[in-house]
Amino acid sequence: MARWVLHVDLDQFIAAVEVLRHPELRGRPVVVGGAGDPTKRGVVSTASYEAREHGVHSGLPLRTAARRLPDAVFLPVDRAAYEEVSETVMEVLRSAGAVVEVLGWDEAFVGVDTEDPEAFARSLARMVREETQLDCTVGIGENKLQAKIATGFGKPAGVFRLTFANWFEVLGGRPTEALWGIGAKTAKKLAGLGIVTVSDLAAADPDALAAVFGPMTGPWLVLLARGRGDAEVDDSPYLAKGHGREETFQRNIAGWSRVEAEVARIAGLLAADLASEPRPTLRIVVKVRYAPFVTETHGVTLATPSSDAGVIARAAAEALSRFTGRRPVRLLGVRAQFERGARLERAGHAGRADLGEEGEERAVAGGPPVPFVLTESGLPGVGRGEGVRRVPQRLQADLAQRLPVGDRRRTHQDHAPWSRRRRRPDNPFSGRGASAVAVGPAQPVLGVSS
Repeated sequence: MARWVLHVDLDQFIAAVEVLRHPELRGRPVVVGGAGDPTKRGVVSTASYEAREHGVHSGLPLRTAARRLPDAVFLPVDRAAYEEVSETVMEVLRSAGAVVEVLGWDEAFVGVDTEDPEAFARSLARMVREETQLDCTVGIGENKLQAKIATGFGKPAGVFRLTFANWFEVLGGRPTEALWGIGAKTAKKLAGLGIVTVSDLAAADPDALAAVFGPMTGPWLVLLARGRGDAEVDDSPYLAKGHGREETFQRNIAGWSRVEAEVARIAGLLAADLASEPRPTLRIVVKVRYAPFVTETHGVTLATPSSDAGVIARAAAEALSRFTGRRPVRLLGVRAQFERGARLERAGHAGRADLGEEGEERAVAGGPPVPFVLTESGLPGVGRGEGVRRVPQRLQADLAQRLPVGDRRRTHQDHAPWSRRRRRPDNPFSGRGASAVAVGPAQPVLGVSS
């Protein structure tokens, strides 16, 4: 019996829930975000497929969405409604007898032993549909990374398998941004090194990348491009590493004394939130977003862990004093961290849970729903990790081995014919002994939408 990891992702979840609540909106462009008022500041949480056809997507400012699609229906975020439906979906997944690791309102990893993962995936989708009237897409992989990326190929309401057997066939000629966890900045930096495609990155020298990106990130990028990842699905309850409050102001705050007063107020609200938290706060981080949209953060580590309101307020004030800019401010936030080194919150429980007034400017579906990390085994992982562990550059045999990358023809639909480009022999970022890789014009970035 083979072990598989499935990634279940509800299609256009928030918008789909709203359409269920308002059947008259079916087929119309629906945009959900903020208070549902496109004349106010805020971002799109989710847009229906009808709205996406006009360039409206998650993370887009509501005002921009209204300009692009003035006839769209704008609705406010209703956290309670989404949480209720989400819990129903997760119970349906658990009823299948598999291990379920909840990532957020609209997605989860499922670990299952089966000889027919496609049939199991279709049965899950059917069960979710029968119970909630919602469609979902299921990605199948040998690890979480593969399953997560596979979902993007199955959208909407489909099933797609991505494994080591077809990894390069599907992804090899695509830009490095096709890999979940690599953004535009990293892709640009890689391109400057002559690494343009997934195959380029997979054949790159980990040591050379470590010199550029660091001993931890460099090798991690190579593993990512080779489809290596954590395959453990963990159903243990999630324990947040921190909690925060933030607020967007409809008019910029010009006076710094007002900024100080608002940070003190938000810190007070945060302290009240933490009153029932059994773990003390170790660090306070203040976030300032200047107009038009430049964000900075500064943090202060507490001398002694505490959840005392006065301690939190003083730490927030100290963190704010480290900001040198005195420009108009559009957003302020204060965050408490419960564990040392807690740098990333799993967005499924942070970004999506903070969709109220305090978090209206968060792009809830614009990036990886969960942080990517190096697990204890040294493999790229998603789900439970909260930071990145430093590992020896040669920890994994996969990194020391130069895997041959040949001319693999892609079969996924909409792939354009390839042209060829041979690696320069003097390129230190090419894998030693790697054969020429067939590449072509930039392909559309693989996006995994909600």
